[in-house]
Amino acid sequence: MKTGIRLLSGVLFALVVSLSAYAQDTLKIAFIDPLTGPPGLVGQLAYKHFQLAAEEINAKGGVLGRKIEIVQFDNKGNPQESQIQAQKALDEGINIFVTGITSAASVAITDFVQRNNERNPKKRALILNYTGSDPALSNEKCSYWQTVWDANTEMKTNALAAFIKSKPEIKKVYLINQDYGMGRSVQADARIALKKQRPDIKIVGDELIPLLKVNDFVPYIAKIRESGADTVFTSNWGPDLALLIKAAGESGLKVNWITMFAAGPGGPLALKQANVAPHTVFAIADGDAGVNYAPYRALERRFRAKFGSGLTIIWPRAFNAMNQLVAVINETKSTDPEVLAAKLNGRRFRSVVGGEAWIRKDNNAVMQDLHISSFGPLGPGQEFDEANTGWGWRTEATIPAKDTVMPTTCKLVRPN
Repeated sequence: MKTGIRLLSGVLFALVVSLSAYAQDTLKIAFIDPLTGPPGLVGQLAYKHFQLAAEEINAKGGVLGRKIEIVQFDNKGNPQESQIQAQKALDEGINIFVTGITSAASVAITDFVQRNNERNPKKRALILNYTGSDPALSNEKCSYWQTVWDANTEMKTNALAAFIKSKPEIKKVYLINQDYGMGRSVQADARIALKKQRPDIKIVGDELIPLLKVNDFVPYIAKIRESGADTVFTSNWGPDLALLIKAAGESGLKVNWITMFAAGPGGPLALKQANVAPHTVFAIADGDAGVNYAPYRALERRFRAKFGSGLTIIWPRAFNAMNQLVAVINETKSTDPEVLAAKLNGRRFRSVVGGEAWIRKDNNAVMQDLHISSFGPLGPGQEFDEANTGWGWRTEATIPAKDTVMPTTCKLVRPN
């Protein structure tokens, strides 16, 4: 009888050890962003970036001998739901989050993690914010536990204003932005930056629209036409940009478009269907398919081969975030958020788009080259057709990382 008990105990012990080892076979990372609702299309495309990044890392052996698994948590773009999903991820033992779509959701997750890490030092979490454009995230809402991999809108707005300075044909600008944190920041920053760079420019209109709630943009297009604007400056993204441009095309409005997200989901197709003039639509980003850097073009080919030629890499920084996460885990032999946060702070690396990049020590924001591109028929050296339109992105200007640095009000609170 005792022999049988000892045998059973040995089997149970072996089973427990086996299960424990199996549990360590994967490093789970929580993707907390919208997968349904109006912003769901954007979130689903973002997830594909992390999916490919994880697959390529796993093909090289993973990290510390473990495969990476990206686990989806649908926050529906809602701040309250974001905190619920963050808690759910922690309850499942996942302590590395990637997030970023909509600044309100980003701030909510940041606040949640900041509180959690203070109250539960043994259950801390780390955030890789791959598209946090709201300046608050690298200023008053900065966090030691969050690295912001995107240039904020203040940086982008200043870069676009400097670019407009080189376009003397632009004389009357109409501002239209979404009515939430990021959109309001762009509205204010654009007025300041344009006055500094081109004091002769007239701002002939200024609109804030409800975020992802407008279906008919015809009234807005009528206002733009009546204003006599030759250029529209907008930080709209997703349906709010696609429907705006679609309405402009249907009404025959011909203007320059200075944007932050025209290369995003639905943007290129909407531009082509709106019959915009070649190279009158400009977008700013850390990189797009028009950037002439061989390793990045190879990555773009792999992305399109996996997900279809109609999709493109919108967030190169998602790959930067994953690559650097893996690098610091391998260097420290740890997945402890405190160890990783310390190693990421101040880190320097080469971007997947080329160019040197670094994470600021004072606010955990990534500094990287920014590229301003225009949309038009494919020409010499342009490889990638966007959304099967026959058009693509052409780099018009590159702003070096050192020229994008802005002052910060961040006060990073480091753990005791």
